[in-house]
Amino acid sequence: MKGLYILLAAIIFTSCQNQGQSKEDINKAKQASIDSMKVEINKQRVIDSMKTEMAKIKEEQRVESEKVVVVQQPANGQATTTTTTTKKKGWSATAKGAVIGAGVGAATGAIVSKKKGEGAIIGGLAGAALGTGTGAVIDSKNKKKE
Repeated sequence: MKGLYILLAAIIFTSCQNQGQSKEDINKAKQASIDSMKVEINKQRVIDSMKTEMAKIKEEQRVESEKVVVVQQPANGQATTTTTTTKKKGWSATAKGAVIGAGVGAATGAIVSKKKGEGAIIGGLAGAALGTGTGAVIDSKNKKKE
């Protein structure tokens, strides 16, 4: 009879442990799902900011590519017309900062993390965010100078 009680106690003990493990597994799965959603949200945020920056760059290039016509009239009465084109600036500091930050962050994340792919993604997103912020600060300083 004692053996039966010990066997019953062992079965109950093991079943309780299995339930605890399954709850733990469910919580881990939930947390993994939440983490993956956060990563996707951050990715989309970076993509949206890059699209915005590219639209700004295209608009700046369109405006700069328009020609400016200057008409000069010297004292002798003859008019001379000079056509000048403005020089294209290229990438803004914000776009450069985002690209450089994403590259450096991805490389650092892949080197530091145990999960190379996940570390590269997270590092790239964080680097792009920091690079975008830094580039925006540089752009605002350059606009104040002009």
